[in-house]
Amino acid sequence: MAIELSNLMERSLSMLSSDHKSVVSMNLFVALLCACIVIGHLLEENRWMNESITALIIGLCTGIVILLTTNGTSSHVLMFSEDLFFIYLLPPIIFNAGFQVKKKQFFRNFMTIMLFGAVGTLISFVIISAGAVHFFKQMNIGTLKIGDYLAIGAIFAATDSVCTLQVLNQDETPLLYSLVFGEGVVNDATSVVLFNAIQSFDLSHINLSIALKFVGSFFYLFIASTMLGVIAGLLSAFIIKKLYMGRHSTDREVALMILMAYLSYMLAELFYLSGILTVFFCGIVMSHYTWHNVTESSRVTTKHAFATLSFVAEIFIFLYVGMDALDIEKWRVVRDSPGKSVGVSAILLGLVLLGRAAFVFPLSFLSNLTKKSSHEKIGLKQQLTIWWAGLMRGAVSMALAYKQVRC
Repeated sequence: MAIELSNLMERSLSMLSSDHKSVVSMNLFVALLCACIVIGHLLEENRWMNESITALIIGLCTGIVILLTTNGTSSHVLMFSEDLFFIYLLPPIIFNAGFQVKKKQFFRNFMTIMLFGAVGTLISFVIISAGAVHFFKQMNIGTLKIGDYLAIGAIFAATDSVCTLQVLNQDETPLLYSLVFGEGVVNDATSVVLFNAIQSFDLSHINLSIALKFVGSFFYLFIASTMLGVIAGLLSAFIIKKLYMGRHSTDREVALMILMAYLSYMLAELFYLSGILTVFFCGIVMSHYTWHNVTESSRVTTKHAFATLSFVAEIFIFLYVGMDALDIEKWRVVRDSPGKSVGVSAILLGLVLLGRAAFVFPLSFLSNLTKKSSHEKIGLKQQLTIWWAGLMRGAVSMALAYKQVRC
């Protein structure tokens, strides 16, 4: 009895110690988020610095401090989880992107955006996957299946245009901003849909039938996800208009809009669709219909609430990416085979550059053929900006990579 009581007390103490460490970690991470916002505000006039870059630098510095204090065992305050990213951080960012988008400019360039975001991502995916198969087999980096090569293509086809967007001005360069922004969102959605389709098929013995099913699954996910977002947005507009909640409480209107948006994302994940596409189009529909059916105070509240949630989630991601760059486990792999690691990185960088160029310039040429006005055409400088904007890889690629490792 005494032994059991002693074991119970030891387990309780270890749990309390673990809980205390978690509380300390959360406090430190929230303090770092506050520091990112304050320093980002102080550097607002500097065109080379913004909150995202500030968060990356603070993350790197924090990682160095943690490495020194833990004798090189860890560089993280919190451990990354793809569930944390996909369920809690990504939805507010994508929803706010759809909610705040200038719809007139977005839909005016809708076909070009879909060309870059969907067709362009597929071209980039094919080039990166084919290049990985060709070069990695020669390098003998390990036993990779065809599904692994395709997963590499999907992961590195996902771009991160957030930093570029923060340098561009939506009012000064509306066409360029709309194309970079729209391509970024559709690209992320296409990459996630591709990755999910790859995971759901056994591609070890691929044939024509499996290839057709794969293509059909991709288009089904794309169309069904979009339709679910539109339906969720229209449903929220219908409920708020019919019940007119604002006459009693604006809090209910705001709460319903937030919950309906999040519900659309979770339903998409529940039915194995693309939550990114769903919540993005839900945001567009809500901003066009639901937002005009709420009271004036609710309009102001929702606009700032969605922007704030998106802003904090973005800072959270960049802060973690900064710390993750010093992950000791990743550097240990590089140390064991530095030449091979540098070679793999160089090949992937070259494939990403080639994959972007293979669709940005040809598709821009095709898009320009359909434009009558010269100011609607994509100039060479703008094409170079779009090409360069898609060279960075961010949180979506990182989350998909984590998911692939754990599969």
